[in-house]
Parts: sequence; structure tokens; C-alpha cells
Amino acid sequence: MIRLAGLALIGLLAAAPALAGEADVTDVKVAHRSGRIFDFDVTVRSRDTGWERYADRIEVLGPDGTVLGTRVLEHPHEDEQPFTRDVYGVTIPGGVAEVTVRAHFKPVGFDGAVLKVAVPR
Repeated sequence: MIRLAGLALIGLLAAAPALAGEADVTDVKVAHRSGRIFDFDVTVRSRDTGWERYADRIEVLGPDGTVLGTRVLEHPHEDEQPFTRDVYGVTIPGGVAEVTVRAHFKPVGFDGAVLKVAVPR
């Protein structure tokens, strides 16, 4: 009986999402708006604890590291984890097939998991 409970606990811990950093991008959905303009719905899991420590920005980066789009997050999300916010109207240069999405954490910076996503054709 104890052995079964131990195995169940290990299974639960293994299934729990692990944080790589203070603010991890865990999912991105990309939608083509028109021309080379795209909308991004970005899910972030962060270790927000209040106004001094929270995910405060999402960025979409080109392959060369150029910031193509930004969403400033105006408040902490300590009671809403993970949370999804949009980065709308991002112009992606022609020839770019993949972008990187990352989240910034105040005061640490960019230390969390990022996602590379394909740009729809």
C-alpha cells in the first residue's frame, strides 16, 4: 500500500510542469492577419509574487534577435497561472520562417524557457 502511494506521488510530480526560469513561455498560437502581419497568443507560467517580482513583458524575436513585437504586462499574475496574453499586429519580415517568443521577469530578466514557432505561410 505504501509502495503504491509512493509511486502515485512520483507520477504526480513527474506530470507537474517544471519551470526552467522565473517566466517560461509554455505555448504559442500564431494566426495570420494579412500580408506579413501576425497575431500571437502566448501562454506564460511565471513565479509572480507581487509588484516587485512578476512577468512584465512578452517579446517576439526574429532569427537575428531583433525584437519584432512586444506586449507590456501591466500587473502581476500571481493568482492566474499559467496566463495567456496576446501580442497582436506583429510584422514579420519576408523570408523569416521561424520566430522566438520569450517572457521577461522583473527584476531577473530573460531567464525562462522560450519557444520557437513557425510563421504560417
